[in-house]
Amino acid sequence: MKTHLLCLEVLLLAGYVLVVSGQLKPKEVAPQDLFAVTQRPELVERDAQGVVRPNMTMPRRRLPPMCTGPTEIRDTFKYINTLVSCLVFVVGIIGNSTLLRIIYKNKCMRNGPNILIGSLALGDLLHIIIAIPINVYKLLAEDWPFGVTLCKLVPFVQKASVGITVLSLCALSIDRYRAVASWSRIKGIGVPKWMAIEITLIWIISIILAVPEAIAFDMITMDYKGEHLRICLLHPMQNTNFMRFYKSAKDWWLFSAYFCLPLVCTAIFYTLMTCEMLRKKNGVQIALSDHLKQRREVAKTVFCLVLVFALCWLPLHLSRILKLTIYDEKDPNRCELLSFFLVLDYIGINMASVNSCINPIALYIVSKRFKNCFRSCLCCWCLPAEMLMDEKQSCMKLKVTDRASDQSHSRMTNKSTTALRREKTSFGNQRGETPLNKKL
Repeated sequence: MKTHLLCLEVLLLAGYVLVVSGQLKPKEVAPQDLFAVTQRPELVERDAQGVVRPNMTMPRRRLPPMCTGPTEIRDTFKYINTLVSCLVFVVGIIGNSTLLRIIYKNKCMRNGPNILIGSLALGDLLHIIIAIPINVYKLLAEDWPFGVTLCKLVPFVQKASVGITVLSLCALSIDRYRAVASWSRIKGIGVPKWMAIEITLIWIISIILAVPEAIAFDMITMDYKGEHLRICLLHPMQNTNFMRFYKSAKDWWLFSAYFCLPLVCTAIFYTLMTCEMLRKKNGVQIALSDHLKQRREVAKTVFCLVLVFALCWLPLHLSRILKLTIYDEKDPNRCELLSFFLVLDYIGINMASVNSCINPIALYIVSKRFKNCFRSCLCCWCLPAEMLMDEKQSCMKLKVTDRASDQSHSRMTNKSTTALRREKTSFGNQRGETPLNKKL
């Protein structure tokens, strides 16, 4: 009897286990991929960089109808972006490498501001060589064959390059204010130690700030239209709280730190520089006009670089911020707004790419020194030999002019200081004061 009861209990327990396992089996369908359960193949879209991006949809969530406009816009801008990227690649390599060669070959160009400009050009050159060819491939192809390393390296280099540009522009603005505020400082040829430390810090900080991009980007695999695709994108499922916060606040962080910071810094220090120049205008002699013209030319060059940066990056940041604030993906009437943002996004990406190659062009237009050196480096095949020698010697002439103006500035400063002391002494003698009376 006990044996029968024991067998009955075993059978009941086995039946219970089978029922429970049968109830759990539909919930434990092994996902073939991270997005195999949560995505729909027909909802796969491309972002502005040309990467296939799966739309993460929650189960049992009813979505508004798809928009057909983005597909036509994507096909139109695919070839436009490719053409712009090829032009940026050619012009950027020629311009930035020539700019680095000018600063390296000509000792007269090795001063603080030009070294910062060279650092900026080196960051742009790295971005052009590494990121732009791969971005062109992403525009034309759907699969990512380059592996996880390049998937993380490309966005890392992009953000590090932008960080170097931003911090270099801030440092240039501060340097221009320091040059105007310190009238008695003699400008020399060469790189000061504090400038070398400053450039090193700029690169270190830019690399550190770009590390989250390398962590956030990853590869996924998915089936799309019968093909097994490997995709590199900003992973929607981050592991740590910090990376989840970074993903949610990324656009605001880029807008504030990588766009507003150099503009605010330039506005503050150029305002202070203008006030300083107006305050000391009466004490500056006419003989220092050449010296002031040179410093004003450098200040104008830096301001031009900041203005070009703002114009190139404004459309992209404007598109991202407007998309965060006024776009609602649940709105059935969102298609027209989505098409507008997509067009603005493509235009912004092209403008941001142009910023990597436009700085040498801006320097050629604004600065006479860089214009002469660019002509001697790039136009040697079209200039006569005599004119070429004149162009090569122009930097040396500017070097002599700089030293002469600095020496005259130092002499005039000493004369003005001596004159002020004499006036104070004569004024004290008129009041009957002597050195002995002052001591008493």
